[in-house]
Amino acid sequence: MASLLPEILFESSNQAPSPSKDFHQILVTRTEVIFRWWKISLRSEFRNTKPGELKESHVDFVDDTTLQAQIAIIFGQETLNYILNLCQGYYDYLERLPDPLLVYIVSFLDLEDIAQLAQVSHKFKKISNSDNLWEHIVEQSCDRVTPEMRALALDIGWKQLFFTNKLQLQLQLRRMKKRQEENQDLVD
Repeated sequence: MASLLPEILFESSNQAPSPSKDFHQILVTRTEVIFRWWKISLRSEFRNTKPGELKESHVDFVDDTTLQAQIAIIFGQETLNYILNLCQGYYDYLERLPDPLLVYIVSFLDLEDIAQLAQVSHKFKKISNSDNLWEHIVEQSCDRVTPEMRALALDIGWKQLFFTNKLQLQLQLRRMKKRQEENQDLVD
């Protein structure tokens, strides 16, 4: 399963906390952790300072508490915990699946579960609010999706269409049809 992983598992860049202006990058590959830094200062003694780079294997990184502390200060404790999990072989395979496959999987969940899934991560929030997912849900829950409904969904979004009650939906469809007729009259 690890062969499905890309070469770069995680990458982040950040500026060190104030008063420092130094820039840092952390890169986690399948085999090592790479920590890079650039000294940014107006002081003359730091003008010729070259960028630095530290490479460690996953095993060495797990044992290096000094580097871990530095990463926690610069990138935050959550990022450090995530990197430690990667180094110990705990990969988030579900988040790495392609979006169309995730949409298909999520479409089988109950609405309450979709709402909870949206709170898990940015990626799942994007999936849970995507038009592709809600189009699939509308098609499953309706007997028939008319071309007018599709046109309205392009205007207001499939999720909004799903949560619109039938009376409001009929009213919006009539308004859209009336606008189209008015535009057609203007063209003629």
